[in-house]
Amino acid sequence: METEVLELNLWSIIESIEWHDPLVIGIIMFHIAVTSMAILTRNHNNFQVVLFLALLLLVYFSESLNEYATNHWKLLSRQQYFDDKGMFISLIFSAPILLNCMVMMASWLWQSSELMVQLKNAQLKQIKLKSSPTLNKSDSITNSDHIKNE
Repeated sequence: METEVLELNLWSIIESIEWHDPLVIGIIMFHIAVTSMAILTRNHNNFQVVLFLALLLLVYFSESLNEYATNHWKLLSRQQYFDDKGMFISLIFSAPILLNCMVMMASWLWQSSELMVQLKNAQLKQIKLKSSPTLNKSDSITNSDHIKNE
């Protein structure tokens, strides 16, 4: 029964959003920019760590943002979206940010696994070179003479 009420509230919130509101358009543009930045900088680890921490800080402070927006909604929007429970800010602001953070984490795990495979291959190659029979000096001299004659 509670899940039905939650689904109804979730859908009622989504249906009540005025998608042409400048605030909503701004939030959507913010999410597009953040997602693009996360994708384009996937090989720049230092920047991604800063982006990741900044996004988590935004989610952490979303309750404070919701309280501010509840009190000053007329400055931000045409409609009062910000309720006491924070459903709008959680659904429209925090959830996409957390999804971006999960994608960034998955990317880091993938890169780590690829790096571990490369490292293991390099170790195996080095072990193979050490264990292969080495040429003695006389063989290397005759081989170099043979190369010169050709």
